[in-house]
Amino acid sequence: MGPTVLSEALRGLPAPTDSNLLVGFDSSDDAAVYRLTDDLAVVSTADYITPPVDEPIWFGRIAAANALSDVYAMGGRPVTALNLVMYPEKKLGPDILREILKGSHEKVTEAGASLAGGHSTDNEEPVFGLAVTGVVSPKRILTNTGVRPGDALILTKPLGTGVLFNACRSGRLPRRELDPVLPLVAALNGPAMTAALNHPVHACTDITGFALVGHSLEMAMGSGVTIDIEYSALPIHPNVLEMYAKGETTGSNLANRGLVAGKLHVAAGLSAPQEELLFDPQTSGGLLLAVPTDQADALLQALHDAGIDKAAIIGRAHEGGAAGIRIV
Repeated sequence: MGPTVLSEALRGLPAPTDSNLLVGFDSSDDAAVYRLTDDLAVVSTADYITPPVDEPIWFGRIAAANALSDVYAMGGRPVTALNLVMYPEKKLGPDILREILKGSHEKVTEAGASLAGGHSTDNEEPVFGLAVTGVVSPKRILTNTGVRPGDALILTKPLGTGVLFNACRSGRLPRRELDPVLPLVAALNGPAMTAALNHPVHACTDITGFALVGHSLEMAMGSGVTIDIEYSALPIHPNVLEMYAKGETTGSNLANRGLVAGKLHVAAGLSAPQEELLFDPQTSGGLLLAVPTDQADALLQALHDAGIDKAAIIGRAHEGGAAGIRIV
């Protein structure tokens, strides 16, 4: 979800009145949540992407992890998934699609969910993703509007995949440089959420197409706080700043800059490539978790113990003044 053309159009429709719809399109959360009983709610989401790399199996893995992440961001557990396939069969043939589906199936199975079918249509270019259903306790739903003043912000994956994928396509970055990056991009956010749920997490979102500052701003505005992000603490994939310095960018950086206009203050003395990182769209990015400051070190250690060794404390939330983002 988020401030897309679709969500803006939906805001012109009457809001749902069903009190069991606990999270709907009136917020910028990652998925919808519907209460079935006092102890059980379903989480519903759908997401799809174009190929970030040429290898179909990596396309399937990354697209699946990206879609499954929306359930994890709400504190939920995926249970079923449906393939969403837009594919030029006459142009590419069935074998490439089979590899895409194989990669997706690996991640759905790893998540402990069941792949239950899907829908396909002919398209000029391949587009792939999942519709995912998950479960969560109505008492333990995480949204992006629960950040409290004094909370620390923890990011669980490095930044910069947008420019890296584009640089690989343009030939500025050799494909071998993505070898250490792709497993992190395709990694499920489930282990991170499992660790997080053992701590008093107040809010969560995942960092995807609207970049670090876009998704952070959704948290800040929805929670009525200012979030200070410490640039020097940000985990960054190798080669990212070098690619921006060479003139590489993405089709979303400029739009993401526009999304936060007037709400972002860059206090740190950043170079142009460093600043561009803030607007870099992520594919299957990490979780951004808000937790009381006195619990932040314990949660960070739990994440590291779970093998999420790139996780880092990147900022703090404050009250007072207009809600927004500051880079310090």
